[in-house]
Amino acid sequence: MSADDGPAGELLGRVFLTRVIEPGDDIGGRWVREFGVREVVRRLRGGGVALPGVSEVRWTGLVARARQAEPERDLEMAEGAGVRFVRPGDAEWPGQLDDLGDARPLGLWVRGRPSLRVWALRSVAVVGARACTGYGAHVAATLAAGLAERGWVVVSGGAYGVDGAAHRGALAARGATVAVLACGVDRPYPRGHAALIDRIAGQGLVVGELPPGDHPTPSRFILRNRVIAALTRGTVVVEAAHRSGSLSTARAAQRLGRFTMGMPGPVTSALSAGVHELLRGEAALVTDAAEVVELVGDMGELTPVRRGPVLPRDLLEPAVRAVLAALPGDRPATAADIALGAPTTRDEAIARLYELQALGYVERHGDGWKLTRQAVMSVRTGRGPR
Repeated sequence: MSADDGPAGELLGRVFLTRVIEPGDDIGGRWVREFGVREVVRRLRGGGVALPGVSEVRWTGLVARARQAEPERDLEMAEGAGVRFVRPGDAEWPGQLDDLGDARPLGLWVRGRPSLRVWALRSVAVVGARACTGYGAHVAATLAAGLAERGWVVVSGGAYGVDGAAHRGALAARGATVAVLACGVDRPYPRGHAALIDRIAGQGLVVGELPPGDHPTPSRFILRNRVIAALTRGTVVVEAAHRSGSLSTARAAQRLGRFTMGMPGPVTSALSAGVHELLRGEAALVTDAAEVVELVGDMGELTPVRRGPVLPRDLLEPAVRAVLAALPGDRPATAADIALGAPTTRDEAIARLYELQALGYVERHGDGWKLTRQAVMSVRTGRGPR
């Protein structure tokens, strides 16, 4: 079967190009947009005059890759590993990836049964440091579990640290999670997460741009992050140093007009310095899943109003609270002095003082009134008198 045989040829052509053109290569994306998949494949296989925008040296390298590409074999390998290839125009293709323009993936290799398009519609990225602290791992797992419990899909990169904690948090809540890899989806990386990635594939989705068996490189990790940002409604960064790769996901989200959020950490922690820098810019500070959903969710998905505890003093009538506040904490005061401090009349102050006496807040000392010991303690502890 050749790359010119109708829809099947388009499929083989894109599979071929994933083996030849690196992820995020906007020059290759422009070729596909301007000349079409079949023509780009034909030119690369022919090895003649270079397509525009690349040097002869780079063109020679691409042609050498093209000679090694075997799209039929890649599809056979993928099928054997339970992996499918999703391309632009397919029913499962997430339309939001088109926001990447010429840097849009040529296609995605997908492992797992759910629909990527449907899951991506209600998803949030949770990313952060690989060498995270215990605090970072706890926060990421708790956040992911909270999002999963609210019906949101947690997307991350399958790496050590925050990524792994986020995936585990979602899985523990029996929720949905997607791992976007910088290698072939049939070749879990890092090796130490092979069991976790297999579990994600069984319960969720594992996604990548690279064909079966391909390996990760430092640049592929960075380029993978744009897919995480584009797939989701927003990105939350949990712990990131100033040079953390996870910050590239946040920057990509900002460029794409997605929500960018950060979970604050100790100001003394270098692993939170990058997050704090984001928060000084356009990122929103969030502390839990409810606050994330308020930003990325639909109208009406609001964070519950949060207040401090209601103290017994808060239940007093305003006039009674004013009289109570006018009493000095260390000595008795006359009703006249208290009335001046309230401010109110002497008779009104006396009436309120007797009310406070019945509630255990004040006691008489001759012609004066004084806070009870319990009332003084309530000011310090927030508890009312017993």
